[in-house]
Amino acid sequence: MTPPSTFADRLLSFLQAFPAPPPLPGEVDAFNPSLAMPAAELLPQFARRYYTDNQPRVALLGINPGRFGAGTTGVAFTDPAALAGPCGIPNALPRRAELSSQFIYQLVAALGGPTPFYQHFYLGSLYPLVLLRHGRNYNYYDAPALTTALWPDIQTSLRQQVAIGLRRDVAVSLGRRNGEYFTRLNKELGLFERLIVLDHPRFLMQYKRREVPDFVARYAAQLGELIRT
Repeated sequence: MTPPSTFADRLLSFLQAFPAPPPLPGEVDAFNPSLAMPAAELLPQFARRYYTDNQPRVALLGINPGRFGAGTTGVAFTDPAALAGPCGIPNALPRRAELSSQFIYQLVAALGGPTPFYQHFYLGSLYPLVLLRHGRNYNYYDAPALTTALWPDIQTSLRQQVAIGLRRDVAVSLGRRNGEYFTRLNKELGLFERLIVLDHPRFLMQYKRREVPDFVARYAAQLGELIRT
């Protein structure tokens, strides 16, 4: 008899099977980081450490992965240093710091560390593939033609992530502009009862650095209210 799938199994299936788009406008390229080494080995280790159950989780969804965080490790908002340190998954990747990851793992620490955090929350992206233009990170909303081309795949991505085992009463957008598109998607698809829109970690680390401890405390308080005991 086949054992029932877990959140980890469904997450890995989603990420590993998500298709590349047809040629994109504006010289934008897309690639699936979960299929490239060493992420292809690191992501399953992470998923099976933190997601091997069927607990419904609150989604915290960003834009699309960057090449130095999830684009390298396969794990959303997690650079090699965070993966080896707080998450306890050794890797030989260069310790290039990624700003969003630095903020997220301050937040994770404020909520008790990776084990309790990932028991209640799921970190991901509206669009799960890395987007690059001329070798640099690009966002799905940076050009209207790109957004239009990717919109059906973003809809599919959101539906499939919900099916992994997300809570439907609430979800969180990481990023204000991302939140505009997330709100539109949710109106079209009717997946979540309520959306909370927060400033993106990278924005805070770049432009609100002195206030980061305050934002970490504020976000931890907001997310803490969503935890079901």
